[in-house]
Amino acid sequence: MSNTSLYGEQIIYLSKHPKNFRPIENAHYLCEGANPLCGDRVTVYVNVGADDTLEDVAFQGSGCAICMASASMMTTSLKGKKRAEAEQLFDEFHRLVKGELDPQREAHHLGKLTMFENVSHYPVRVKCASLPWHALHNALNHQSAASTE
Repeated sequence: MSNTSLYGEQIIYLSKHPKNFRPIENAHYLCEGANPLCGDRVTVYVNVGADDTLEDVAFQGSGCAICMASASMMTTSLKGKKRAEAEQLFDEFHRLVKGELDPQREAHHLGKLTMFENVSHYPVRVKCASLPWHALHNALNHQSAASTE
């Protein structure tokens, strides 16, 4: 990206109109995540099919625009993916927001998630963007809590 603006139009929109913002009744996996510095709190819900496909991914919570938009994009990006693909996207997204993955120069599977590339220019916001992803990762690994600390 040529500029380093943090709040792109799509991030603002998704923070106000998040996708999959709902609980999943009887979810196979769930994890509550918290970012004590920012006050972000999310609960991620996941249903996984017998073939290891993430059949449904949703979240609830409250937080800053970056956290809510990240959670929204995460849920839409991961539905229908295999667990291994979800873990790969978790790793790539985390590297992206930390400035360790250059989407213009490196192969990746992030697609529209590259809209969070500029988060790396705002180190305090990395935890906001990555909190939902850590909650998802922990949920899939049978951990009921996640923290950015």
